[in-house]
Amino acid sequence: MLMGAISGGCTSEEAEKLQVVTSTSLLAQIVERVGGENVAVVNIIPPAQCPGHFDVKPGDIQKLADATIFLMHGWQGEKFTDDLIASADNPDLNVHKIDVPGNWMTPQVQAQAIDLITGVMSEADADNSADFQKNAESFKASVNAKGAEMAAKLAEANVAEVNVLCADQQQGFVQWAGFNIVAIFGRPDSMTPQVVKELVDKGREGKVTLVIDNMQSGQDAGAGIAEELGSARVILSNFPGCYENTETWEKTIDYNVELLLAAIGK
Repeated sequence: MLMGAISGGCTSEEAEKLQVVTSTSLLAQIVERVGGENVAVVNIIPPAQCPGHFDVKPGDIQKLADATIFLMHGWQGEKFTDDLIASADNPDLNVHKIDVPGNWMTPQVQAQAIDLITGVMSEADADNSADFQKNAESFKASVNAKGAEMAAKLAEANVAEVNVLCADQQQGFVQWAGFNIVAIFGRPDSMTPQVVKELVDKGREGKVTLVIDNMQSGQDAGAGIAEELGSARVILSNFPGCYENTETWEKTIDYNVELLLAAIGK
């Protein structure tokens, strides 16, 4: 099961595995796929929650106290991690920032992240490095195949002719998908009446027929704009596990693409 918990009650067999804690499900699902039975991984931030609005719980401190590796993105929204690491007081904890720019739901970015994480895991557990490398290559092949499949579906639907407004956190994915982005928008707290008016004006001028929101940064940011434009609206996720049966990268991109195609009647 994805992102199984590390806890004080783990078995001796689990304790012998590489103990990894991740800040998000993007990292966790890579660790589990690459590590297989040789790792025990637990994730901290729930997939549907924005990393910038996460409140640390006492149990999260214990997770790091028991871990060998802590993987994080290094995003601005992960500021809580400094206090979390200090509170864990684990001198054996190795902290790694997996800094891969771009949207992790695009195949090329996901593949880069797999390589970086595999390198960290191989360095920490040289005995299982060959298995990690083999699993990583298999995972990347699956990512590339799924990416090609989704790209073909999107191209067949002529999404380049669909004009959209999208949340800034989805811009990279929507560009990869091939839609024509007329304008982007931020979080709900940035949507002042003037900003909304400007976006609606751009939407009308650009003949926008679809508004794309981002679940984690505020799923209703574009709701009012879509209503004003009379356009369709979808809410995509940047993190595996946010929606039911989307615990892997492949299932998440499948879900996102199906939402997009359904919204444009394809």
